[in-house]
Amino acid sequence: MDETSPIKEIIARRIAGEIILSSSPGRTFRKWREIFNLTQIRLANNLHITPSVISDYEKGRRSPGTRFIKRFVLALISINEEEGGLFLKELSRLAITPSDAIIDVREFPVAVEGRQVSEAVEGRPLACEKLLRRSIYGYTILDSVKAIQTLSSTDAYRVFGITTERALVFTNVTKGRSPMVAVRVHPLKPRMIIIHGPEKVDDLALQLAEVEQIPLVLSKVTSVDRLVIALNKLYQSVSSRQTSPPVKSL
Repeated sequence: MDETSPIKEIIARRIAGEIILSSSPGRTFRKWREIFNLTQIRLANNLHITPSVISDYEKGRRSPGTRFIKRFVLALISINEEEGGLFLKELSRLAITPSDAIIDVREFPVAVEGRQVSEAVEGRPLACEKLLRRSIYGYTILDSVKAIQTLSSTDAYRVFGITTERALVFTNVTKGRSPMVAVRVHPLKPRMIIIHGPEKVDDLALQLAEVEQIPLVLSKVTSVDRLVIALNKLYQSVSSRQTSPPVKSL
């Protein structure tokens, strides 16, 4: 594998970043192994360790260091290349192809509580309000109609930026059903969902949010432009309090 490839580096950093920021690295390890369709045995053989070690990491019995996380991520990529690299080619295409469906992607330099994000967009919690205490590390704003029309099932790897520990914000929403169905069927899950546009939210959307245990918030900001500005102000406020530069969006 060419470790100097810029696209591969972007992919590797996204996976590693999600593991590092995850409140449950073991579950995140397992999720990415399954996304790459690898067994514990296949991955362990590549890493020259036993499958029981992989199992220990996934079940939280071992805490991964940065060196092992790097080895794990590079193993995922190298194995996929050995098997033809189709998954990597798709991820690479998504990493460099712009999409009108994605309005904005930001990464907070530090964790922001979900309730702060909700308040920034004049949000009204609809489901799982207690879970708004979760830490949020970024947000992605999407045009829900364009997302349905143009995004493929694997476009989520651009939608989720560096980490899934983020808020997905859907604009141009009619009832809220389609965004929640999309989240329900995809293996990657955000930490919270904000919808903008509907006067009344479909009961199925509320039920799916409860099933997935993802806070669902209705933004009452008057326009998409104001929504983008409100979240950007939150991002700027958080960034200005840090002594180090904020993490750049991809």
